[in-house]
Amino acid sequence: MSLLEIKDLHCSIKGKEILKGVNLTVNKGEVHAIMGPNGNGKSTLAAIIAGKDIFEVTKGEVIYEGKNLLELSVEERAAEGIFLGFQYPVEIPGVSISNFMKTAINEQRKYKGLDPMPTMEFMKLMEEKKKIVELDAKLANRSVNEGFSGGEKKKNEIFQMAMLNPTLSILDETDSGLDIDALRIVASGVNALRSSENSTILITHYQRLLDYIVPDFVHVLFEGEIVKSGPKELALELEEKGYEWLR
Repeated sequence: MSLLEIKDLHCSIKGKEILKGVNLTVNKGEVHAIMGPNGNGKSTLAAIIAGKDIFEVTKGEVIYEGKNLLELSVEERAAEGIFLGFQYPVEIPGVSISNFMKTAINEQRKYKGLDPMPTMEFMKLMEEKKKIVELDAKLANRSVNEGFSGGEKKKNEIFQMAMLNPTLSILDETDSGLDIDALRIVASGVNALRSSENSTILITHYQRLLDYIVPDFVHVLFEGEIVKSGPKELALELEEKGYEWLR
């Protein structure tokens, strides 16, 4: 059984159709890259999987581990193991990263009928996962993303991903605004978390991210549809030719 299956997905916002029949199958252990120009539906697709309710799904199905994802709340989707990394991570003043993560993990455990994670176990987990993205100890004690640079915010997101251990991670333009050093650290974190039991969807404009995180499949989302899919070499072709040749 596939982990995620999207069938003929159509959606609109304020009466304007954004997605016009998207089909996508993601199996466990796979990394899929979705590329395409701005305004063609990439972030919309990520938002629908994660459960943002500003879009109206007018047709189609999104099945996740055999469940109708469209019937689950945002909180239920997160507890089921779906993680969305934002292009522009939000700041949460007054909430420390450690408290934020402890709450998130214990909500997941509650959903699964488990007791809260013991404090010592949580602290040990934090120390272990901070190393994956080289997260500075000072940052871990600050409010979530408050005063962070772009690179620090993205590192923090991958740290959150490492702590939550999602089954499906969707990284929406996680390379946006990163210098090479930050990109390397973020990518190495993503690679360290890859396993046969989870999957990742990377949404990006640029082939450079795929030099660091090598996808199993590349899909082109253009004018609301996936118009072409192929191996990682497709990203190089897009870099060379652009998107207009796909019309």
